Amino acid sequence: MHPDLLETDYLVIGAGAAAMAFVDTLLSESDATVLMVDRHAQPGGHWNDAYPFVRLHQPSACYGVNSRELGSGRKDASALGNGLYELASGTEILSYYEQVMNQQFLRSGRVRYYPMCDYIGDRTSDHRFVSLLSGREYRVQVRRKLVDATHARTQVPSTHPPKYRVASGVACVPPNDLPRIGQPCPAYVVVGSGKTGIDTCVWLLQNGVAPESIYWIMPKDAWLVDRANIQPGLEYFEQVVQSVAAQYDAIADATSLPDLFDRLEQSGQLLRIDPAVTPTAYRGATVSQAELGALRGIRHKVRLGHVQAIAPGRIELERGTLDVPIGALHVDCSARGLDGWDPVRVFDAERINLTLVSNNQPVFSAALIAYIECHLADNHEKNAYCEPVPTPRLPEDWIRIWASYMNNFVRWRADPGLTQWLGKSRLFLMTTVVRDLRPEDTERHALLHKLANARQRGVENLPRLMAMLT
Repeated sequence: MHPDLLETDYLVIGAGAAAMAFVDTLLSESDATVLMVDRHAQPGGHWNDAYPFVRLHQPSACYGVNSRELGSGRKDASALGNGLYELASGTEILSYYEQVMNQQFLRSGRVRYYPMCDYIGDRTSDHRFVSLLSGREYRVQVRRKLVDATHARTQVPSTHPPKYRVASGVACVPPNDLPRIGQPCPAYVVVGSGKTGIDTCVWLLQNGVAPESIYWIMPKDAWLVDRANIQPGLEYFEQVVQSVAAQYDAIADATSLPDLFDRLEQSGQLLRIDPAVTPTAYRGATVSQAELGALRGIRHKVRLGHVQAIAPGRIELERGTLDVPIGALHVDCSARGLDGWDPVRVFDAERINLTLVSNNQPVFSAALIAYIECHLADNHEKNAYCEPVPTPRLPEDWIRIWASYMNNFVRWRADPGLTQWLGKSRLFLMTTVVRDLRPEDTERHALLHKLANARQRGVENLPRLMAMLT
């Protein structure tokens, strides 16, 4: 039986956040046709597998696709929200992407979408995919390019079980199961200190679990970002601009890497959970000041490395053991989240690799890559605008990220067309901040001038800081 033959300009592997942002910009900047293939039953990628109480770690106003607002501009009135702008829930995000797909992409007549299908081609010239339900195979003739939107390799607890041993009789669940708990537990053991671990601890506290009933196993402490510094709109103009300027100032004035992080912490750009513990990780997670205070109130923080095995009432870790109440519920948050985004060439022959080209912003990166694809001539020129930005893992990745991003940003601002596009992109935080700035607002324009000067000083000192990494 021969596979069915399909034709398209762009074949996109994946229908997650990055893929959706790319296709949205491609549709607005070109007349291309698109075929999207994804294993999930609906668009949204890893959001389909995330725990029910998951939320964005950035304001909804800067997430999704350029052509459609996410959320309604509400403020978070919860006890731990600090009155900052809303963070869309997983349910809201999935509904949003379903609307984008059905009301925009498919209605355009230029997008065909094949959910529940697995790409089985070679990512070069043999493009095939197969239905996970019927087994029906399709072959695709790609007139322009393949777009690989699978580089994030997202890991979430519901799809990536723990690597440690769990004895019979021990209750160990992914955070997805927490909302279904029917009775109190003597203790809750949260395994993992990344974004999922933070979210789980905050959810438990918000739902009335006493801080002393939580055991938080933290293999690594991480530097965190104050969410108040990444707020959209003119209302937060001073705070956001001064925050970015402070980061450039820290880069410009730092004499060593420890000095850099001291300056970032002293100026409020990076936070830590325990002032006495030096973080050894950086994943880009954000918290409000109220959330930080609540996390600091958890009494049982366990810093004995990764879990090796769990038995009733006892946990074996890399550097010791921990006794916990019999009957404790263990919540596995050890999946690595964004495990991918390894630096790869974005424009590689007839393939486009969606990776990070901005500061920890996958959807904005994907939208910008689509704009570059539509408006620049050859791959060499396109790649000059799209230097891959590392995934945040270690503290020193903070400066690596800024170095790559600043190189890209300087090139973007030198291109009039791209500068104009940036000024309209809702996925670019600074666009939302300066969008309503009036020409006569001289004080705020003076702050932007200060920011430009700080950026230039930071660029000049970057080579010296980067040399310290090697």
